Amino acid sequence: MATNLQTSSEPSLTSTVSGIINDFQELVKQQLALFKAEVAADLRKTREASVSLVCGAVCLGIGAILLCLMLVHLLAWAFDPHLPLWGSYLIVGGVIAAIGGGLTYNAWTQFHGVTAEQSVKALEENLEWKTKPH
Repeated sequence: MATNLQTSSEPSLTSTVSGIINDFQELVKQQLALFKAEVAADLRKTREASVSLVCGAVCLGIGAILLCLMLVHLLAWAFDPHLPLWGSYLIVGGVIAAIGGGLTYNAWTQFHGVTAEQSVKALEENLEWKTKPH
């Protein structure tokens, strides 16, 4: 009674498929972990930029108020007979408003530079490649 047993060192089809599925799941988990880390880094950078922006704005605001009052009275003193006090306030307020607008625009463009688009695009490409191999 001889039995024909095949003991092959090659893995079976089911073990190969389950290995591929496990590898795919592991790659997706790693990709999601990388995505989370990149989003967390972007949020940290945004928070740091926000704190700096608020602190800088408060200091600039206090300094601007004091300098504006000084400049208004300096202009009124320097051009005493020809420039009324309200004209001095108008000149100094206009200049400070223009500077503040420029600084606000600069901060706004910096906030738009912090995005997670590259991370999302990479995740989408990897998931598309893994679900639809060419």
